[in-house]
Amino acid sequence: MNTPLRRVGVTMLVMLLLLLVNATYVQFIKAEDYRTDPHNARVLLDEYSRQRGKIIAAANGQVLAGVEPSDDKYKFLRTYPAGPMFAPVTGFYSIRYGAGGMERAQDEVLNGSDPRLFVRRLSDMVTGRDPRGGNVALTINPAVQKAAYEGMSKKGYTGALVALDPKTGEVLAMVSTPSYDPSGLASHDGKEQEKTWTGLDADKTKPMLNRAISETYPPGSTFKIVTTAAALEDGMKPDSQVTTASNVKLPGTNADLENFGGATCQGSTLKDALAYSCNTAFAEIAGNLGKDKLTDTAEKFGIGQADLTVPMRVAPSGLGDLAGKPQLYQSGIGQRDVRLTPLQVALLSAGVANGGTVMKPQLIKSLLAQDLSEMEKMSPEELTGDPAMSSANAGILRDMMLASEANTKGGGKNDALKIASKTGTAEHGNDPKATPPHAWYTAFAPADDPKIALAVIVESGGDRGLAATGGTVAAEIGRAAIAAALGGG
Repeated sequence: MNTPLRRVGVTMLVMLLLLLVNATYVQFIKAEDYRTDPHNARVLLDEYSRQRGKIIAAANGQVLAGVEPSDDKYKFLRTYPAGPMFAPVTGFYSIRYGAGGMERAQDEVLNGSDPRLFVRRLSDMVTGRDPRGGNVALTINPAVQKAAYEGMSKKGYTGALVALDPKTGEVLAMVSTPSYDPSGLASHDGKEQEKTWTGLDADKTKPMLNRAISETYPPGSTFKIVTTAAALEDGMKPDSQVTTASNVKLPGTNADLENFGGATCQGSTLKDALAYSCNTAFAEIAGNLGKDKLTDTAEKFGIGQADLTVPMRVAPSGLGDLAGKPQLYQSGIGQRDVRLTPLQVALLSAGVANGGTVMKPQLIKSLLAQDLSEMEKMSPEELTGDPAMSSANAGILRDMMLASEANTKGGGKNDALKIASKTGTAEHGNDPKATPPHAWYTAFAPADDPKIALAVIVESGGDRGLAATGGTVAAEIGRAAIAAALGGG
């Protein structure tokens, strides 16, 4: 009789211990994870009883994500005055679907739970004032954002644009199209939230995907900036002789690598090769440099960093397999397995513009308390410990990119802006020759005192199909954004 009772007692004791272990795990170890989970409806309901802080553009105080009183149980409604234009930056905030973008990245500041806001929370409790969240001031320049968004959306392009201040790393624009309006997700009407979410989730164009930082693409000839930088650092000069052949054999194979349209290169120097985007020349240059030198320069530009944030997470860029010369030939012109985000391509131009030093991209200008007093101001920070190239070689590459811009096909050039640029026409897909290429444009201006560096990608040829090039499709959008940044838009 005692044995069965003991077994029951031991079983109950074990179950009690397991219950205590589980309660401890949930309440102490996982508590913070559950509390900060954007899908935690209880937390969201508590947050909606407070006035959420604003997301604003530091440049002019424009409200990108605001708040207004609501006559329902939630008290306050999140608003997005220019919804789709800034959605890739602000993200969304929803009772049912949590948060995304900057709404998620800076949720503690915006909802008022950040430790730096403790004194104000305590004061609100004592005085009986309604609790409020802090505010986030972004580096976004609304004029640049508008020029870029309108340039992309009015033509129905799928793609992205990222613009930076090359001297500080501040993000001046971050556009992704097609975009979406976060207002439907912020609604207090459950049916409207569900309808909006279901529609966005089912949309094959992926409007909620931030292509500027969350998608990687073959960069095509924009990657020749890296190959040129590595070559200059290795001792090549702008007048160094290169091949002018229309095609070259990939070493150890029977496969050919050819120039755009199968044309012979114009000019025979490194400077000519960049100006006319000669594939065969850069393939051979990459092969001669070797894996280590090309990879080292790429890493100094930030390629391969897995923890890059702005503070939203950025998809890691990479070069892929560089096992031998055939891979190096193809990678040297930004094809094969090379994949970069538009942000990373913008960093290539920004690094050259800043004398060879790449600055860490930063989307937040400052964090503000409820009364708009400054809690924290972001400081410029170098992305890596070493410059991507010497200042002297950066100056040489700048002049080469000026020549590239002068040779770029496509209308809308403004010589007064002194733009240094590189275009790209990147093959992709299972049948690259029959698939409209991605059109790229990366640039900085003014060349002698850069204020903006950017990258534009228009996916799959935009409105020009197989005839698309970076110069005829993406360049005009980049130039419009540059003009807006410099007061000419």
